[in-house]
Amino acid sequence: MNLDSKVVHAGDRKRTGGHVPVTTPIYTASSFFYDRAEQLDRVFAMEEDGFAYARYANPTNAALEELITALEGGAGTLACASGMAAIQIALTAALMDRRKSVVAASALYGATTSVLMKVLEPFGTEVTLVDICDLDAVRAAMGRANPGAVLIETISNPLVRVPDLDAIAALTHDAGAALLVDNTFASPMLVRPIEHGADFVVHSATKYLAGHGDVLAGLVTANAAHIELLRSLSRAYGPVLGPFEAYLTMRGVKTFALRMARQCENALTVAEWLGAHPRVARVHFPGDPAHPDAAVIRKLLPDGRYGAMLSFELREGRREDVFRFMDSLKMIVPATSLGDVHTMVLYPPMSSHRDLSPKQRERIGITEDLVRLSMGIEAAADIIADLDQALAV
Repeated sequence: MNLDSKVVHAGDRKRTGGHVPVTTPIYTASSFFYDRAEQLDRVFAMEEDGFAYARYANPTNAALEELITALEGGAGTLACASGMAAIQIALTAALMDRRKSVVAASALYGATTSVLMKVLEPFGTEVTLVDICDLDAVRAAMGRANPGAVLIETISNPLVRVPDLDAIAALTHDAGAALLVDNTFASPMLVRPIEHGADFVVHSATKYLAGHGDVLAGLVTANAAHIELLRSLSRAYGPVLGPFEAYLTMRGVKTFALRMARQCENALTVAEWLGAHPRVARVHFPGDPAHPDAAVIRKLLPDGRYGAMLSFELREGRREDVFRFMDSLKMIVPATSLGDVHTMVLYPPMSSHRDLSPKQRERIGITEDLVRLSMGIEAAADIIADLDQALAV
């Protein structure tokens, strides 16, 4: 079944008694019981499929997890309360029986870097940051750090760099480490990292999968070697998603393929237009033939679909110039997220990478004149018109 069909059908239509609901119901129960205690005992022992306590599993969440597993191609998925909860539990599972050392991309979502530096490091985990698109540097960093886990993004936030997943997976596994890939920007429509050797794939489902700005959710898909450990950790400390959010995420996924196709088309059109604008000094977009990772992009991403994220630098821009541009937008939403049906603009030094020092931001290329755009599903002409008038202010 193609992804366009899986998003509509996978996970749904479980028989309940004598009927089959068209969509998965919202199960709000915190606990479940059976006619005989022996059966409940078998469910608790995981000797029989079923539900006992909502921290362990919930039918609504289970349906969403089945859906995402079908899209990402893993052995199983865990639905979490947020993307950051998903990152945290995936890292914990990866490091459980391995050396407490992480090699991570230097260019990551700011909150992910904060988890590494402000949570894991104080608890004794060594963290090494490296330019993940420089394979020689990655190889050297792994030799020095002897990592238990490697953490990267399929398409980096916000400069949209694209690492060589296959090469990094080979280096990771040669080192005996686990590879974690945040696939939020790319989504399974563009890349399925487990097919390239990833052990864990993480999503902020708040973004493209749910897609309507009304859900806070995270997802971790794991391969067969790690899924049971992931579920065991979840049962222990419970970073679980609520059933209402699971339902909304699953409903959003049904239109994901249509939305993402339109968003990718809009990104191509808008990136080309921005590249010719006199007030724009530089555009960062995977579809640019001059992109520094062009060879990897041709290998990894489907032709014509390069994601729906781009960033650009204002010519001779300062923070106040960026603020004036954002304040002048009339349709595009200046909000802290991405992947919604509406086009969104964000200033990384103010939001996604606020917790990094100015020197850290400068080191990874996040300048004071950088603006990030997340393409929505509006008409491309209207997006361009709004950008044009705001850039003229």
